[in-house]
Amino acid sequence: MNRHAIRLIPLLAGALAIVACSDHTTKPTTTTSRTVTTTATPAAGTKTSTTTTSSTGGTRTTTRATTKDAPLPESTGIASCDEYLASYKTCHLAAGIYARDQIDGRYEMMRTSLLKQSQDPDMRDQLGNRCTSLATQLKEALHGKSCADVPAPASTR
Repeated sequence: MNRHAIRLIPLLAGALAIVACSDHTTKPTTTTSRTVTTTATPAAGTKTSTTTTSSTGGTRTTTRATTKDAPLPESTGIASCDEYLASYKTCHLAAGIYARDQIDGRYEMMRTSLLKQSQDPDMRDQLGNRCTSLATQLKEALHGKSCADVPAPASTR
């Protein structure tokens, strides 16, 4: 063998070792598709929602029929959410987050949102944590003040 070929032997052996030790297995690809179909029937007043989720792990289909004009419950049934709603107006006023004339509208939006989510089985499990987080943020916004420390309206000062 000539001298140049002998010098290439360690290089080729190293390259061969790297190729032999490398992982050539391909990881499975994950394919996720989601189809949401919503059909409203005005005469019956019902809404049917079908959700199909598929991935390499399998397919899950959920069909849920809800009454479009169903009344919301009086409470969420989740202690942290009901406590948050009970203190919403006074604590937001005390923290000065919203103007006094905006509180009622914002409260109604939050209440409706939480009540609807409490009726959705997919969201209900996470709702307690969400309300706890909202209450914590509100407490931080109070900067140690009590919710009872509501400033008097400007017209009475």
